[in-house]
Amino acid sequence: MEEISKGVEMQDDNIESTSDSSVLQYSQEEKQKEIYEQHLSQLDNKQLIKGIIIDMIGRDYIVDVGYKGNASIPMNEFRESGEIKIGDELEFYVEEVEDKKGHLKLSLRKARALRTWNLIEEAYKNSTTLEGKIIDRTKGGFIVDIQGILTFLPGSQIDVRPVKDYDAFLDKTLDVKVAKINYQNNNVVVSHRILIEKDLEEQRKGILSQLEEGQILEGFVKNITKFGAFIDLGGVDGLLHITDISWGRVSDPADKLEIGQKVKVIVISFDEHKKRISLGMKQLEDNPWDSLSESVQEGSRVKGRIVNITEYGGFLEVLPGVEGLIHVSELSWSQHIKKPSDSLEVNSEVEAVVLMIDRENKKMSLGIKQLTQDPWKKTDILIRYAPGTIHTGIIRNMTNYGLFLELEEGIDGLIHISDISWVKKISHPSEFTNIGEELKIKVLEIDLENRRISLGIKQLEENPWDTFENIFRVGSVHECTIITKVDKGVLLELPYGVQGFCFNKALKKQNGSYPEIGDKLPFRVIDFFKETKSIILSHSSSYQEDSRTKELQKSLDIETVNKRSTKATIGDVEGLAALKQMEDKNN
Repeated sequence: MEEISKGVEMQDDNIESTSDSSVLQYSQEEKQKEIYEQHLSQLDNKQLIKGIIIDMIGRDYIVDVGYKGNASIPMNEFRESGEIKIGDELEFYVEEVEDKKGHLKLSLRKARALRTWNLIEEAYKNSTTLEGKIIDRTKGGFIVDIQGILTFLPGSQIDVRPVKDYDAFLDKTLDVKVAKINYQNNNVVVSHRILIEKDLEEQRKGILSQLEEGQILEGFVKNITKFGAFIDLGGVDGLLHITDISWGRVSDPADKLEIGQKVKVIVISFDEHKKRISLGMKQLEDNPWDSLSESVQEGSRVKGRIVNITEYGGFLEVLPGVEGLIHVSELSWSQHIKKPSDSLEVNSEVEAVVLMIDRENKKMSLGIKQLTQDPWKKTDILIRYAPGTIHTGIIRNMTNYGLFLELEEGIDGLIHISDISWVKKISHPSEFTNIGEELKIKVLEIDLENRRISLGIKQLEENPWDTFENIFRVGSVHECTIITKVDKGVLLELPYGVQGFCFNKALKKQNGSYPEIGDKLPFRVIDFFKETKSIILSHSSSYQEDSRTKELQKSLDIETVNKRSTKATIGDVEGLAALKQMEDKNN
């Protein structure tokens, strides 16, 4: 019985064991099925999933992701993943759960790109830094590879300083920040300058806190303008004005500096409130005025180069940084140089005399005309230009009252308008001559003390009014031409080019009308003034006399002429002939 019981028990035990095993096997299958179904339900297109490399067939890796089928991925997608071994677990991108052939399609490259894109978005959101490699240049900047994603780095965003050699950045790895993401085109713009500026801001605070006048610093030329250059002192910009670049004259800062050049400067002034820094370069060198020879005194001669010309004079550089002004009035003894550029040229070598020197205020006045003797101080000037002497000169200037004639350099004379012609009434000298013409003149008077000479043209001829006094006697009638009208009457041209005047009240014709300009009519002399060379005439009185009076007057005229001596008559004729020649020449 006991044995039977034991056998039953053993049988029962076997049955129990068999039952447990079946239950366990059933549970594992169900669990796997449940896991598979759960995993299958989660697998979807365009997602990341982990997979294991289980085999290599030909040029493909076989990847198991726990799906009903494995995926085959070309080896070229693993190039950037280093060495790949069977059993490696990697993350893949699901392109299609099932393609047209029912296969699972995965991509390692797209998984990497998606991870990087997420990384870029995270960096953009949190303003964190990414590392990228410059792989190419474009027209406006660079292409930067950030873990397989190509981004754009504008040329202006690579550095705070102007870049001279863009090719030097190729193949360089540098930190960048995401500046902009264009989701529509999947474009990413990055900046390296932002990171530099952040570092420079810290440096700037440090520099400004320690900045003081007289401090010597090093910096780089950041920008050049017409008035100077901006120097980057390491996050802080200072202005180096054009006048502080060199002791010598600088016309263009670009002649002395170039962008990116490393320079040593001194702080001239610092406005902490406006954060303005004035810098200097020349102040690092000795002032050339301090080394100017003591032999340079008033009256000494110096040589130099014309470095600048203005409206009022030229600047002569005696030494680099030591200049003197040659005023336009000190260029020549002649008074006709109106513009310094007529006598001076930039970069020309010039000798001059020191007229004034102020070493304390660093000023010097120079003259060129002092190299020669003052013509007014020549010992023979009173003899050469004695009254009555005849000379020729050049017309240099005109005014309403006369002409200025240059007799020699530095000596001018005035021809008053009243001394141009004995006969012709001249309103302005331009009616008679032009600037630059050569004229023959006679010296009337010389004033050495006041440097004045009075000249005349008409004095070259005898005064014809001595003859006219007899020709144009009061009461005589002459054929005259009306040449112009004025307020109170008309100007008349008499024989021999002499001019006379007729008042309006004496101008009326016999028929009651008035003559016009250009009309020729008989006029009677009413008054003759030899001193003022004036003749007053009347047309009305010329026809108001009866015929007897006219005949009598005519007889008297003939008789008077006959009574004159032969010598006087010949003189009159010669005077009139000379006068006629002079008038023809002037006309």
